[in-house]
Amino acid sequence: MSLAMHLVASEDFNPLIPKGPELVIGLICFFIVFGLLGKKLLPSIEKTLAERRDLIEGGIERADAAQAEAQALLEQYRAELAEARHEAARITEQAREQGAALIGEMREEGQRQREAIVAAGHAQIEADKKQATAALRQDVGSLASQLASRIVGESLEDHARQSGVIDRFLDDLEAKAAANTAVAK
Repeated sequence: MSLAMHLVASEDFNPLIPKGPELVIGLICFFIVFGLLGKKLLPSIEKTLAERRDLIEGGIERADAAQAEAQALLEQYRAELAEARHEAARITEQAREQGAALIGEMREEGQRQREAIVAAGHAQIEADKKQATAALRQDVGSLASQLASRIVGESLEDHARQSGVIDRFLDDLEAKAAANTAVAK
């Protein structure tokens, strides 16, 4: 007979229920191991779990704080960017206004210079006209006195008399020319 059969044959032996001394020794060993584990291992496990919990909670808090800080920085950068854009637009507008004012000033200066040049030209023309008139009077007077000397047969060399005759003659010519101009209009 085999051992299995022998054990089946005896009914007092139940493998599921241990014998009394084995049960007492097993329970004592169980409580010793449980006590050692409770005193030594359980506090270090609890400490490690607490550290991990703090690390996770602290990480979440730090992440929330970092996210809030990043959001605040983003808002600050957006505000600075908007302010920079506004400042750039203001500077551009100011440059346009200064450019328009400068163009206006340059136009006014050009107008003044043009008017000064035109006035100087008119003055020069008037001076040239007077000079030409005086030269013409002198030449006409000289020619008229020479012609009168030949016609009259006597010399009109007296300068004062010659100037008076010439001036009267030219004044009469100018008066007749002015009268003809007034009638023509």
